[in-house]
Amino acid sequence: MAAQKHRWVYRFGNGKAEGRADMRNLLGGKGAGLAEMSNLGLPVPPGFTATTEVCTYYYANKNAYPKELKSQVETALAQVEKLTGSKFGDAKNPLLVSVRSGARASMPGMMDTVLNLGLNEKTVEGLKDQSGNPRFAYDSYRRFIQMYSNVVLGLEHHLFEEIIEDVKRVRGVALDTELTADDWKEVIASYLDTVKKHLGKPFPQDVHDQLWGAIGAVFGSWMNARAITYRKLNDIPEDWGTAVNVQAMVFGNRGDDCATGVAFTRNPSTGENAFYGEYLVNAQGEDVVAGIRTPQNLTVKGKEEQRSKLPAMEEVMPKVFKQLCDVRKKLEKHYRDMQDIEFTVQQGKLYMLQTRTGKRTAQAALRIAVEMVKEKLINEKEAVMRIEPKSLDQLLHPTLDPKAKKQIVAKGLPASPGAASGKVVFNADEAEELTNKGEKVILCRIETSPEDIHGMHAAKGIVTSRGGMTSHAAVVARGMGRACVAGAGDLHMDYAKQQMTVKDTIIKKLDIVTIDGSTGEIMLGEIPTVQPELSGNFGTLMGWADNIRRLKVRTNAETPLDARTARKFGAEGIGLCRTEHMFFDVDRITSMREMIVADDEQGRRAALAKLEPMQKQDFVDLFTIMEGLPVTIRLLDPPLHEFLPHEETEVAAVASAAGVSAEKVRKRTQQLHEANPMLGHRGCRLGISYPEIYEMQARAIFLATVAMAKKGKNIVPEIMIPLVATRKELEILKNMVDRIASEISEKSGVKLKYLVGTMIELPRAALRAGEIAEIGEFFSFGTNDLTQTTFGLSRDDAAKFLPDYYKANIFEHDPFASLDQDGVGELVKLAAERGRATRKNIKLGICGEHGGDPASVKFCHRAGLNYVSCSPYRVPIARLAAAQAAIEEKRAAAKKKAA
Repeated sequence: MAAQKHRWVYRFGNGKAEGRADMRNLLGGKGAGLAEMSNLGLPVPPGFTATTEVCTYYYANKNAYPKELKSQVETALAQVEKLTGSKFGDAKNPLLVSVRSGARASMPGMMDTVLNLGLNEKTVEGLKDQSGNPRFAYDSYRRFIQMYSNVVLGLEHHLFEEIIEDVKRVRGVALDTELTADDWKEVIASYLDTVKKHLGKPFPQDVHDQLWGAIGAVFGSWMNARAITYRKLNDIPEDWGTAVNVQAMVFGNRGDDCATGVAFTRNPSTGENAFYGEYLVNAQGEDVVAGIRTPQNLTVKGKEEQRSKLPAMEEVMPKVFKQLCDVRKKLEKHYRDMQDIEFTVQQGKLYMLQTRTGKRTAQAALRIAVEMVKEKLINEKEAVMRIEPKSLDQLLHPTLDPKAKKQIVAKGLPASPGAASGKVVFNADEAEELTNKGEKVILCRIETSPEDIHGMHAAKGIVTSRGGMTSHAAVVARGMGRACVAGAGDLHMDYAKQQMTVKDTIIKKLDIVTIDGSTGEIMLGEIPTVQPELSGNFGTLMGWADNIRRLKVRTNAETPLDARTARKFGAEGIGLCRTEHMFFDVDRITSMREMIVADDEQGRRAALAKLEPMQKQDFVDLFTIMEGLPVTIRLLDPPLHEFLPHEETEVAAVASAAGVSAEKVRKRTQQLHEANPMLGHRGCRLGISYPEIYEMQARAIFLATVAMAKKGKNIVPEIMIPLVATRKELEILKNMVDRIASEISEKSGVKLKYLVGTMIELPRAALRAGEIAEIGEFFSFGTNDLTQTTFGLSRDDAAKFLPDYYKANIFEHDPFASLDQDGVGELVKLAAERGRATRKNIKLGICGEHGGDPASVKFCHRAGLNYVSCSPYRVPIARLAAAQAAIEEKRAAAKKKAA
């Protein structure tokens, strides 16, 4: 029997398809959506999908296609011809197609699209005769030349825009729609001349050459700069590839009974269960998405909310609108999630061109998930899995203070919620440059394009003067969690003068403005903000997450403000209190410096005695806020030279307080200088050399514990010794802590309970964890330093060369942002295993910045740790990621059992 040929192409149309929704990895999101809509019997123009495997093959084989692809494409194209009753390249009855990309993860606007493919000097005449509309036919042809020349032939967009602007100027008209069929013929002639002039060869007239050129361009666009940037920002692997969808054209620009639009089955900004979208009469799809013409609302309700005077689709095309509402219900019920759909109306008939899971703000995602549980569309676990943990960041940050005075200068559409203030910039490169210098910026553009993606990511907020709620700016800003005001038509942007004007107000580059993406307001100056209220849908969903997760979530905090914030966000204790931060306060730093410059132990103890009551009060404050929840206190970690002054005035102040000369202070600073302080005299090494420092801190902890006990509060502090490499270091320092505890217990008559443990942040400590656990009662993995010492990488210097490592595919992520699970993770697992073998119930946690990274949190769950600890604002992110880890583990076990 002959071997079966590999299938590279999947067909759809006429109420059936060879693909399904669950084949998105192979067909891409768009292809899987088209197949599924065809299977559901929705009106989908026929077409076919070349799979993501073709893309992978293309890049693995020096931009060559598999040998069976050509014949499979020809067979699929013949079926489209049959279903449409037209023929590709036929002069009288031409089939025209669109060629679009479609990766498995939605990447709005990042890759290339070509519409009206199949037009040439002959077929345009057939389209004219067939439609009886010469203006439509020539407009379609000029659009095709313009898109194809840009996407496939690599010519700049502006070359063609200038030609149209010249013709409009000569004709004395302002809008493209005012140009006649003859005007478009003139534009086409100029377009064809421009192509020949710039490329030295004519625009391709063979329709099959056009098709393969477009297919190659879409596969090629997977590796364009904007797609690479988007993938990096959204953790989309390069080897996923994109599919290519070829589909029979339907025309929204054939007359006033035609339209094109984009809709969301629920509001993507707020999550409200209301049909939401925009359309344009007599237009093609890119007109809506590119924000070139200001679109109209689908619904009367939407029109009224935005105070638009333009009629809604519900009023203009009531019959088609009703069909669209039925499609909305059918798709939501089928996919059980909010859908983002594209449609075209050709001569009063509705066609569906896309459905995909809609991008939404965190606020909308929460509301949709919670309401879908109430509607019994999904269950609580599915709702928890629906929310991207990192997106919660959007909800945890301040909003504009309603009591603050506001000078509103312009209003646009509330395209993506949130408040942001910053300096005005007019291009993406500048936004990125200033952000890298620590500035906050607002990126202001006439309209954004996919080339602006890096600047949009860098900016705190985005403003456009053109485009609607479904424009590129709006969709991308919502996905990134950036505040965005779109279509602020009163703003006149002048890139040449680097300013924008609204009536008599001129806003120049680097002026400060504030935008409110929830109301669409643009204001002068910086407006004060208020902290968010975390209740309602957030509280409901986080409650479900807390019931599901096993992993506890603590916070890294040493100030009362951070501790209170973390409690509000649901922290279950403090996993890391960095005591060194407490010594930098103005009223303490001088005593700390006195201690460092002292000649002998007696001098050091005298200075430490001044610090002790302050340290004790710090711990009383934290214990009070934490109300009996565990508090892990790390004893002094950084090298002493970090506390010493560099400014001459400060040197003099320290000298005076310590009763020594300024020269002596300078000499001491020199003595303490280290070539590599990260691996120098720090952590437990300070405790060994200067035990009086750790004694003072232990005393302050136990005195605070006694003070709480006298108020009827039983506290069990967890005392953490940093940077331990050997069992002996921990043994010496634990004996010291035990001695201090015993002394204070005896004096106060209060029986003290406490734990002594260590931070595992050196590879040697991880390897010798079994013997270290003989002394240590808990381990906290300090993954910031463990990453540095495992890779031999300096966190402060790595940023200079890490981009080269991403480019060379050596690293996929910054190992300081997301845990290196293969190397550093292996050490964590090994230390956990060896520690537990010695001390069965040893408490294990992680307290590096990785504690708030969802992928790292999920690793900690799988490694069997007891808790993660992260900065206060990341606590909800960690709670949700921990719940998702528990659900994923159960699903994997069930799958394994079923297999």
